[in-house]
Amino acid sequence: MQAEEFARRELDLAGWPVIVETYRLGDPYHCTISSADPGARFARSQGPTREEAERVALDKAARWLGQTRRFPPGPQAV
Repeated sequence: MQAEEFARRELDLAGWPVIVETYRLGDPYHCTISSADPGARFARSQGPTREEAERVALDKAARWLGQTRRFPPGPQAV
């Protein structure tokens, strides 16, 4: 089986830059969301349509990112 209808886009989600990748593998669509900075994948989903797969993955990602603590930048090393 080969992935079809592959799409990749970058967007800002809850103040974080993320990469959304969606593709069809057989009948279901699959969606993965990863951090644009280190590239860690942290949300995945599948659904009968591209929109449904992306909606579920984006909901999961927004929930995870909303719980992530941000620390102010420290002093710059010289």
